[in-house]
Amino acid sequence: MTMNWDKLLSTKRTGQEHIKELPHDRTQFQRDYDRLIFSSPFRRLQDKTQVFPLPGSVFVHNRLTHSLEVASVGRSLGNNISSKLLDAQLGRPDLVAEIGSVVAAACLAHDLGNPPFGHSGEEAIGHYFNNGAGQVFEEELTPAQWSDFTRFEGNANALRILTNAFRGRRNGGFAMTYTTVASILKYPYASDQGLKKFGYFQSEESIFHHIANELGLKTIDESKGIYARHPLVYLVEAADDICYQVMDIEDSHKLNILSYDETFNLLVSFFDMKEEAHEFKKIDEVFKQVTDKNERMAFLRAKVIGKLVYQCSEIFWSNHETILAGEFKKGLVDHLKGTELDAMEACKKVALKRIYKHPSVVEIEISGFRILGTLLDEFVKAVINPDDFFSKMLLPFIPEQFKVEKDTPLVEKIQSVLDFVSSMTDVYALDLYRKISGTGLK
Repeated sequence: MTMNWDKLLSTKRTGQEHIKELPHDRTQFQRDYDRLIFSSPFRRLQDKTQVFPLPGSVFVHNRLTHSLEVASVGRSLGNNISSKLLDAQLGRPDLVAEIGSVVAAACLAHDLGNPPFGHSGEEAIGHYFNNGAGQVFEEELTPAQWSDFTRFEGNANALRILTNAFRGRRNGGFAMTYTTVASILKYPYASDQGLKKFGYFQSEESIFHHIANELGLKTIDESKGIYARHPLVYLVEAADDICYQVMDIEDSHKLNILSYDETFNLLVSFFDMKEEAHEFKKIDEVFKQVTDKNERMAFLRAKVIGKLVYQCSEIFWSNHETILAGEFKKGLVDHLKGTELDAMEACKKVALKRIYKHPSVVEIEISGFRILGTLLDEFVKAVINPDDFFSKMLLPFIPEQFKVEKDTPLVEKIQSVLDFVSSMTDVYALDLYRKISGTGLK
């Protein structure tokens, strides 16, 4: 079986499958983008750590600015592929023309499920169940549910946020189109498959399979429920890879973690001096006009991103049939060659050695680990023992959409706390931690 664009591009919406589609001033996929932009979960990304601690005098990326930039790059990638598909007369022209909007919307949503304090937040949640007080729940949960909690995954949480009808909210969650939802399913399988990451919690298993089957995603292993990625996932992933790798280098220059010369050499290495002499000439011309070092790096960064967008678009199109067959391996960035591959590998090495282990990054991860562990412990105890005196003081902090009844099954009680904690911003999590631990008293 080969996937086909006639099924892959769908304007059906989660929870609104039987509602007639009415004429609108925006396309269905543009409406997806706008719903995300105006949503509270998206706005909260402005106060969630990307890599470096939230800014002081020097502004670096947070989850929101990162997502906006990824969406910009994703739109370019999507438009490139849309043009090629239209030229090849593949798929419905009106929907194919909107691929840029689909990818941009999916890029906005790709980090919605990430908890506060960067990736250490995910580790803190898993640690609570694997090594903390949460170990006691293992025997009361199914192996798959336990795997969801011990290996908490922001990607799966994003699908939950987009599709789950939280208390007091409408069916279908954000009521996004199937295609936009599928475009964030980077890992189209469950947590109990023994793979490093996964794409959905048990609570979203039915909606995952429904969307996958409706869009005709290829089944890789039917017995394990493993599907091939939706083709547009590769574009979302590439946009994310390009942005965080290149932007982390630029942020490091602003923070004086990397010197001007180091940053310049890393970025200019994406261009072949012999094959692309015209690019070096252009860089030299701009640098004669622009003397501000940060602006120079911004110009170089833009040129690097432009080149990577072109290369990744070409890689996607040259492997188009393999992607539709569900046989394409790894991401588009992993298939770079020559100068671009060498430069990307150099950036990764510097990031691992100099950026992600920088004291300012490690300090926020350590703090976040302790803060989330404490919040999970206290609020899980509170929802399980709601009549306890301290629980009665804590439970009002949980928003209405995450509240559960006393007779709610254990797995849903725990899930409600994870929904609450993972939705927090860094600052709110810190503030609440101080309040319930007594360290915030003056």
